[in-house]
Amino acid sequence: MQSLGEFKLPAFFNYPPYFTLQPVRETREKQVQLWKELILDYCRNQKVFRVGLEEDFPLFTNLVIERSLSHEAKELFLSTLVNEGRAEWMDKRHKKCLILWMGIQDWADYIVNFVKENGFEDSVMTVEDIRSGFESRGTDLAAIDHTVLMRALRLLEQKGKAVIFKGTSTDDEGVKFSV
Repeated sequence: MQSLGEFKLPAFFNYPPYFTLQPVRETREKQVQLWKELILDYCRNQKVFRVGLEEDFPLFTNLVIERSLSHEAKELFLSTLVNEGRAEWMDKRHKKCLILWMGIQDWADYIVNFVKENGFEDSVMTVEDIRSGFESRGTDLAAIDHTVLMRALRLLEQKGKAVIFKGTSTDDEGVKFSV
């Protein structure tokens, strides 16, 4: 089985037709489903939050079988993730996607559990500590995309479970949790 680093690729990744959009509707639907799952699994495993259509993304090329996805195929797979709420276009030209391998509500729930498990209720933390602090190591919060983290924190703020403090830079933004 082929892998990218420690990430094991599924068998279909070595099947050349899956790198070409299939004309038969049922086959294409299966192809799109497999690619969506692969993109989400890879992004979660590798902690990738941003995928660009015009950038080198390891999944979009298979050097072993000498195949690459067309621009149209990449756009279809990412657009399908966007339509299902698993990604968002980051620009008006639809060239870069924010991949939500966990939804914003799921991230907010994860943060609440993290806060409770580490005894941070009624504590103040910097946003950077949430992303790179000692307690975050080995968790899904380690190196979380700043945009995703802030959206989850804003959701917690709306629910009265956190208060976000603005600093003079993104390095000194803070959060007080009241979960």
